[in-house]
Amino acid sequence: MKNEADTRATLIDPKLKAAEWADTQITREHYYQRDQQYTQGRVILVGNRIRRGEVRKVDYLLRLSDSFPIAVVEAKSEGEAAEAGLEQAKRYARDLGIPFAYATNGHQIVEFDFFTNSTKDLKQFPTPGELWERWQQNQGSPDASRVAERPEEYGVVKRNNPLLYPYCPKNLCGKMPFYFQEVAIREVIKRFIHGQKRVLLTMATGTGKTFVAFQIVWKLVQSGWLQRRHSDRPGRVLFLADRAVLRDQAYNTFAPFADGTSEPRFKIEGHPANLMRDLYFGIYQTLWSPDEAGKRLFEKFPRDFFDLVIIDECHRSGFGTYREILDHFGTAMQLGMTATPKQDENVDTYAYFCAEEPEIAIDPDHPERGTWRPPAYQYSLSQGIEDGFLATYKVHRVRTTVDATGLHLQDAIEQGAEVFIPDDVEPRDFYTTPQFEREISLPDRTGAMVSHLAGLLRRFGPREKTMVFCVDMEHARLVARLLQDEFGPETGLSNYAVPIISEEGEEGRRALEAFADSDKPAPVVATTAELLSTGVDVPSCRNIVFMKTLSSPTLFKQIVGRGSRLDFSTGKYWFRIIDYTGATRLFDEWDCPPLPPPEPSTGSLTAAVQGQVFHADTQAPIVEARVSIRTGPNSQRGPILTDENGRFQFPQLPAGSLQLVVSASGFTSRTLALETAPDETLPVDVPLKPALKKSGKICVEGLEVTIADEAVFLIEETRDQLTLEQYRNYTRQRIRADAPNRQRLRDIWVDSGRRQSFLAELRQSSIHPEILAEVLGQPEADAFDLLCHIAFGSPIRTRSERAEAFRNREQAFINAYKEGARKVILELLEKYRVGGIEQLEPEIFGVSPFREWGGATTISRWFGDLKQLGHTMQTMREKIYAKETVT
Repeated sequence: MKNEADTRATLIDPKLKAAEWADTQITREHYYQRDQQYTQGRVILVGNRIRRGEVRKVDYLLRLSDSFPIAVVEAKSEGEAAEAGLEQAKRYARDLGIPFAYATNGHQIVEFDFFTNSTKDLKQFPTPGELWERWQQNQGSPDASRVAERPEEYGVVKRNNPLLYPYCPKNLCGKMPFYFQEVAIREVIKRFIHGQKRVLLTMATGTGKTFVAFQIVWKLVQSGWLQRRHSDRPGRVLFLADRAVLRDQAYNTFAPFADGTSEPRFKIEGHPANLMRDLYFGIYQTLWSPDEAGKRLFEKFPRDFFDLVIIDECHRSGFGTYREILDHFGTAMQLGMTATPKQDENVDTYAYFCAEEPEIAIDPDHPERGTWRPPAYQYSLSQGIEDGFLATYKVHRVRTTVDATGLHLQDAIEQGAEVFIPDDVEPRDFYTTPQFEREISLPDRTGAMVSHLAGLLRRFGPREKTMVFCVDMEHARLVARLLQDEFGPETGLSNYAVPIISEEGEEGRRALEAFADSDKPAPVVATTAELLSTGVDVPSCRNIVFMKTLSSPTLFKQIVGRGSRLDFSTGKYWFRIIDYTGATRLFDEWDCPPLPPPEPSTGSLTAAVQGQVFHADTQAPIVEARVSIRTGPNSQRGPILTDENGRFQFPQLPAGSLQLVVSASGFTSRTLALETAPDETLPVDVPLKPALKKSGKICVEGLEVTIADEAVFLIEETRDQLTLEQYRNYTRQRIRADAPNRQRLRDIWVDSGRRQSFLAELRQSSIHPEILAEVLGQPEADAFDLLCHIAFGSPIRTRSERAEAFRNREQAFINAYKEGARKVILELLEKYRVGGIEQLEPEIFGVSPFREWGGATTISRWFGDLKQLGHTMQTMREKIYAKETVT
């Protein structure tokens, strides 16, 4: 029976070639790649060192074209049943978004078809043309009949079909798509081809949404598909963002479209409208801006001017004020992109973009939870970390004493603190973390947090890029000043820490660019309130610090995403989240299944609402107040402006629960719940109160604030976070469960097999001797002594101390051997001194200087034979940990 490699070479490869799957050296028409690795392996963090987890790879990935994989093949050896590889092949196919999976031992071929969710035994593999025809028939593709009737034109179809058209070459765009990006690209294009108008992609920050959008546009434009929708003009695309930095990043990503002879890109920066380009990049605020006559910029573009509108960070955009822009270009296909899963706060976004998706169960095991319409494709932060495309993280949870207990103003006064209360503020009796720095300023608390953070940064590396998220601009300025005072003198940097609170203006732009540049030494720390939460790529950022409270999982996810990018140039594979305000509690909500969306109002459109907006104090009508009505999770009427009498009217509304949203310059906005009835007009009076001048903050100075607790140890099995003391207790209990006394631990330790099993079980329980050495400040300590210290209170000895004791105590043992063997024993002792007990294993003879001495075979002769060499190494282990030292 042939092994797997021989089975593949002599049985499977010929069957694939017989089915017209050609090797890349023969033709680029279609090909297979052997051992196609599609993940990079999770970054596993042990202390501050990393290793990569197992990568996932397929034995064969069958592609119709470079950009269209269609099947995977899992190979087994000739002596195994083909079915043994079927579940593995199905998993790979699900990951890769591929409809056909095959498992084979070279004789039997088992096919799994994801269209029918069934298996079939085959004698031979299908040909590329057969799989393409089956794919199109199942997808209902408009090109299916062309392939069936005229298969000789398969190549023509390939060149004209955006699904099969090649990606932008690597020499133009610098990279090729990862597997999850390929799936996203295919799913979006497939929907557009089949006439879907709105599509949503949900992909974690750092996974390349803009690059995916670029490749989608590249294939739609270069294949000619976008222009074939109207032969009289080229296809046109609008990339829409809500911040200039996001717009500019997209503009740069689309640079390969500029071929040196023409420039199809245009950055929309103001009036007048330019109608002569193909690829437009703009922000909502600019498109909404009016000219002297009051006509808004987006209204100067014909309604059918764009074929595709891409809405970046769409969870924040497109509804309320700016929804009119999307409605104006309503004939265009619209692609929404977001990094946030479905939450209560973005249900409108999902309902709008996913309205044409098939409805599926939220949880198939619990049908009572209802149904929802998912995005075209989702790729989460946790999946990106699992695959190794995103950096993993460790969390430091820290609380000050005032955060742990809260603050009673009267107690603060009695303790000698000074309390300053503005005249327009009514103080609370008791304040907790969410009010700190929003309603009440506590400089001593901020000082304690900054002092603690400075200690962490000194330990971790004071030059590591760090983002600190503060409550407001005032808070951000204070934190930056305190950190500058801490590190400015010792680093010699005048801009070690800077507040970045606006991207406008030359100074803000320069600070932002310098911070994002990995090659620039400063700024090292950027403090901000909101600005850095999205759109700023700082791959080298090592620390994300929360000094503000959060209640929004969406915002939390965006902020954490600032640290999730890998940065190979600086060796960054992981990052820290330093949390002073409990923000990381929101981690628990990320992977929850979505809630069912609210039911929209239904029925005939015979209800109406009319009313007046007026000043709450003077009763004077408010002219040009903005009024809109939300009739459902994906629909809104307006906004319209009130007339000279402050009146407004909405006819043809559904009956049911609606929301009226009213705002006016200088007034506080209001949202009112309405209940409309069929064939009735509901009168509504809307008094608006003048917007109050922002109240000042209470300030308390002279508090004694220290760090109450700090949790930095994560137990993977339970996801519990422990303080240092809790972690020591946990470690003690875990060690004593296997070794109730030091002698029992020593017996385990000197036996190679038992020690390795014991350490593996400890590591599985998130106990790593190297981490204990780091936190106890004992990098040279012997691992056995560290564990004895934790479990039994024994003093810590270093490896050097044990090695020296061995040399002094065991002279008779050493001198009993001949010169060559003595040389080996002393070198083994030196290896132990540097690397610990794991060095005294047979594998050590494959490294220098043992390798140069002839390796284990030659060296064993100096001891008599291999058995004697092994006996000597075991004796060394026992004597290094002599019984008298552990009794």
